[in-house]
Amino acid sequence: MDTEEITYQAQDALASTIKATMITTAAGAFVSTIQNTLTKQNVGAMGVFSRTGGTIAVFAAMGGAYEFTKTASANLRRKQDAWNPAIGGFFAGSMLGLKFRTAPAVLGYGAFTAVILGVFTYTGGRLSGYVRDPEVDEVSRKEYLRKNRRRPIDEVVNQLGEGRGIYGPGYEERRAERIKERYGIDVPPRVPAA
Repeated sequence: MDTEEITYQAQDALASTIKATMITTAAGAFVSTIQNTLTKQNVGAMGVFSRTGGTIAVFAAMGGAYEFTKTASANLRRKQDAWNPAIGGFFAGSMLGLKFRTAPAVLGYGAFTAVILGVFTYTGGRLSGYVRDPEVDEVSRKEYLRKNRRRPIDEVVNQLGEGRGIYGPGYEERRAERIKERYGIDVPPRVPAA
């Protein structure tokens, strides 16, 4: 069996760190704004920076530490696997733990974040489910699934009964007979609209 050696392409750690830090800083500013809005005292618009500004700093530090450590460990190890996000997650969680100023918080938040991000990446890194085969046409796949699970109308009518949009062949005649039997009214057969 032929195995191809996959060559690792080094990534720019500083550029990705700056980008991630800017994104997480914006997210921190958004959360800080919400915190400032929900305070009981009227602290003003600058309270976003003076009162709840620590949130912005924690978000920025977490995003920067995660991205730099993840990219640097990938470059040093020359591999792209689940260990890189786990290492980055440890440092990001440690930044969150620094807010509490105790060593157990730093180690605990770091370990928790490392496990969550490592397992998430190891299991595929998607919240939307497994990756479908890009070679298979989506329309033909759905048509196959419909045909594969389609049941005959007689079986559906026997299980659910007629009505509610489910009508077997000869329904109009059976309906006309039931109405004639019960109420003595002749129902004319329906003519399909053209």
